[in-house]
Amino acid sequence: MEYAIRLRNLSKSFKQERVLKDINHDFEKGKIHGIIGFNGSGKTVMFKCICGFLTPDCGFVSVDGKQIGKEIDFPQSVGIIIENPGFLPDLTGFENLRRLASLRHRIGEKDIMKYMHKVGLDPLSKKKVSQYSLGMRERLGIAQAIMEEPEILILDEPFNGLDKRGVEEVCILMSELRKKGKTILMAAHNMPDMDWLCDTICEMDAGVLTQVK
Repeated sequence: MEYAIRLRNLSKSFKQERVLKDINHDFEKGKIHGIIGFNGSGKTVMFKCICGFLTPDCGFVSVDGKQIGKEIDFPQSVGIIIENPGFLPDLTGFENLRRLASLRHRIGEKDIMKYMHKVGLDPLSKKKVSQYSLGMRERLGIAQAIMEEPEILILDEPFNGLDKRGVEEVCILMSELRKKGKTILMAAHNMPDMDWLCDTICEMDAGVLTQVK
């Protein structure tokens, strides 16, 4: 069994509050892993530690066998949505993604268009992101996370603002990515529609991570 992400004794505090408490868990490659928990339970902080955005007080995170903050600063092939995706409001969705893609020059305009279509957005639309609904912004965030075809996806509340059809479309997309061997971590308050989708489900409560499926 191969593991994409391993957490060992992972702990993080802010002032006197312990937000993560000695988390030990392995996330298998090529699976969809659901994390459920209320706001403030520690899900987002754990994701930020995995991505190298926060340094744990003790313990460590290893991604693809490399320790974050010691062997590498950030994971090498990860698509991320954490909190609210930030986009330039005066540009269209396509223009935003084109600017992001220009940072690493891994994909072209045709790839951007393909992934916008996959999340249900029109790449030719002249609508500025400032005019997007919450659901459209979430779709655009998912497009930016997957457009360079990373090996690992870290998705914090990817269903925010999506209607039932939108949730179904994203679930189908995630299932397709799993078939390609991608590893996906998805966090949500609850997952009544995702039990069939996720290979494993963990519950985060007051900084403690417990596997329930």
